[in-house]
Amino acid sequence: MEHLQTLIIGAGPAGYTAAIYAARANLKPVMYVGNQPGGQLTITNDVENYPGFPDGVGGPEMMEMFAKQAKRFETDVRYGVVTEVDFSGHPHLVTIDGEKTLTADSIIIATGASAKWLGLPSESRLNGSGVSACAVCDGFFYRKQTVAIVGAGDTACEEALYLSKICLHVHMLVRKSTMRASKIMEERVKNTANITIHWNTETEEILGENVVEAIKVREVSTGKIDTIPVQGFFVAIGHQPNSEVFSKYLEMDSQGYLITQPDSTKTNVAGVFACGDVQDKNFRQAVTAAGSGCMAALEAERFLMVLESKQSAVEV
Repeated sequence: MEHLQTLIIGAGPAGYTAAIYAARANLKPVMYVGNQPGGQLTITNDVENYPGFPDGVGGPEMMEMFAKQAKRFETDVRYGVVTEVDFSGHPHLVTIDGEKTLTADSIIIATGASAKWLGLPSESRLNGSGVSACAVCDGFFYRKQTVAIVGAGDTACEEALYLSKICLHVHMLVRKSTMRASKIMEERVKNTANITIHWNTETEEILGENVVEAIKVREVSTGKIDTIPVQGFFVAIGHQPNSEVFSKYLEMDSQGYLITQPDSTKTNVAGVFACGDVQDKNFRQAVTAAGSGCMAALEAERFLMVLESKQSAVEV
């Protein structure tokens, strides 16, 4: 059975940053990239808010640079999905693709979170061409234009308010006659002049051949169909952290986000660290994910130093 010093699960900004720091510290990191190598940035056309890229950079291109940098320091990048873990003892036991089993002294979890989508074919087809799940990431591209946003929680309200500051008009589509958002957030949206709330409204289709041109919506109670011209369509119905495989051993909140100690990436299991969107439901930005990946690698290094000293003491 293969034994690893440091295992990194996931290959977005958090995972690759952890790999860079771990490799430079000679922790011999092995990374399994999972189902979406590069994370959500691989479906983002342009990234303009990551420091160091004054002219912006394509999401896939940026993640290729992350990967090259990690490999430059001899990170062992492998394809495979973690399908089972056993954190009941140490070293930790991990199964890849239901077949290969390995052990690891330290594990950095950077599996991210996946945006929830409406499930429309046009939504998938136009993803990155007017369809987005992050207003903070992509709203800038639609400044002084008309956009729509779907959602009824605090996040949807926050993103609608953000868009209202840079867009000409924001159409907010709410499926029911009430919002799930807090009252104060709902009132802020209602009191913003360039936000129109469409109650009891569902999205039937996103229109446009190569880019978003309009949306077809249906009024739930009457069945009336209407078409609203928009240039951008934002989905804000939540994210699902990719944490299910760890649920038996790691503490998580009601939404499935892994819980880490304050100001730390440490989980409730010694030697297991979590970084990026799998434990961050507040910011979900590439730069914050990268920062927490750095933290995880530094904490893993400290953990391994203590572990090595204990093992040396036992041998003596």
